[in-house]
Amino acid sequence: MKLQDTLSNIEQEVDVSKKIRIYLCGVTVYDESHIGHARTIIVFDVLRKYLESKGVEIEFIQNFTDVDDKIINRAQKENTTAETISVRYIENYFDDFDRLNVKHATKYPKATEHIDDIIKFIEKLIEKQIAYVTKNGVYFSISKFPEYGKLSKKKIDELQSGARIQIDEEKKDPLDFAVWKFSDVKPVWDSPWGKGRPGWHIECSAMSIKYLGENFEIHGGGRDLIFPHHENEIAQSESCTGVQFAKIWMHVGMVTIQGEKMSKSAGNTKSIKYVLENWGSNIIRLFCLSGHYSKVIDYSEEMLKENITKWRQVETCYYELIHACGKNHEGVNAIIKKIGTEFDDSLENNFNTHLALLAFFQLVKETNRLAAAEKLGIEDSLIIKKEFERMLFVLGLSIPEMTEDKKQEIDDLISNREKLRIEKQFDDADKIRDKLNEMNIELIDHKEKTIWMKKENIKSEN
Repeated sequence: MKLQDTLSNIEQEVDVSKKIRIYLCGVTVYDESHIGHARTIIVFDVLRKYLESKGVEIEFIQNFTDVDDKIINRAQKENTTAETISVRYIENYFDDFDRLNVKHATKYPKATEHIDDIIKFIEKLIEKQIAYVTKNGVYFSISKFPEYGKLSKKKIDELQSGARIQIDEEKKDPLDFAVWKFSDVKPVWDSPWGKGRPGWHIECSAMSIKYLGENFEIHGGGRDLIFPHHENEIAQSESCTGVQFAKIWMHVGMVTIQGEKMSKSAGNTKSIKYVLENWGSNIIRLFCLSGHYSKVIDYSEEMLKENITKWRQVETCYYELIHACGKNHEGVNAIIKKIGTEFDDSLENNFNTHLALLAFFQLVKETNRLAAAEKLGIEDSLIIKKEFERMLFVLGLSIPEMTEDKKQEIDDLISNREKLRIEKQFDDADKIRDKLNEMNIELIDHKEKTIWMKKENIKSEN
């Protein structure tokens, strides 16, 4: 597999013969997660599931930033504690992302649980004279890291000329950033330099190195984290350890609304709870994977509606497969193998989920075409279903399993309806059809038979 590395700006080879360690910058837990967060986490969920489907061992760490000025401000506004706020939104996070069919990380470290690790990290930076103490906190000296700006491709002199007036007059450089902030506002911890709390950037350096080592395979997040967050992570991590930090930096493009970046400060976010309630997890995942992961995608209700139409074709495909009983069609094996190869190639060539979706929908279209032509046999369906379910797993899409009892109940209703129609008892037959509609069961007529499919109930379609 090759992935575009933000640092080198070229595609780098991922060695899939060894365990792959991934660190993903998670959310700051002061509010509801939105569709922009969902896109980044879904992209990495698919990356992980694809690699695991190929037998690659993955260690996946995703942090929670649970100490931050935004959390403290929210707590003060609600007259409660920062811990209350962070616990609430961590619980909400899992509610949202479990419903989005996102596999849990190997571990979810929290900044507040790693204060000792952070302090030890800062002590090393001070010992090396790379960080220094002022009356307001401890700062990282960017002048001690000559490669500063290498990730974002920003030049120090340009950054300095555009820097805002420094808050701490004792800072040696306006760009120097806090690794420890002195404070009396809870939550605070004792440190060798005074009471306070860690800076944002140092948290991820300490936690990623603790769990994945000084040099690991993939570090990721949204493109908005390239500068200053990931730039500062590189500076302090490589200054501390003396070795390369992450081998590949993978950044996911923003979600915009009418061309504007989705952000809480702009007030134009769409919470995951809102989109789940109105569209469901499958439609959201199709939307988030619809463009190349590194590019911006624009949120629109029209695009989501288009994905409903596509999803109905996927459901039709699934139920055609489980009802297949026709004669087998020559060449199915070769067709499915070709589509499967296209799917894999798309993901292994810089993780192009857009092209992978095209391959998936090609499989769906081919299956539905064979079924409509009465050329979908039982053996064909077993070959196709195996590949179909593999792609569903990788993409994180889900068609709810039905119990055998439920299937039998639906089969009996349809059989009774057909019997009533033959007997010209149309009113009773229509009552059964109404009952099937209430169950979201749709009938698909073929020349020789009628099959059924259960449609997902999508609120925004109604």
